[in-house]
Amino acid sequence: METEMTYEKAMKRLEEIVKKIESGEMDIDSLAANLKEAKTLVEYCKDKLAKVEAEVNKCLDM
Repeated sequence: METEMTYEKAMKRLEEIVKKIESGEMDIDSLAANLKEAKTLVEYCKDKLAKVEAEVNKCLDM
């Protein structure tokens, strides 16, 4: 069973993917799948940050 995604989990996974790419640990066959996963994680993080920013701004405007 997959646990709920959080910003911290997404960032940790992105760091793992980048580390494997930079170190040459990732073979060419898994590169495309990992890049696709990284793109999805980046989009998730950007969305999460935008939502938090909107909430903070809303609180500050009160």
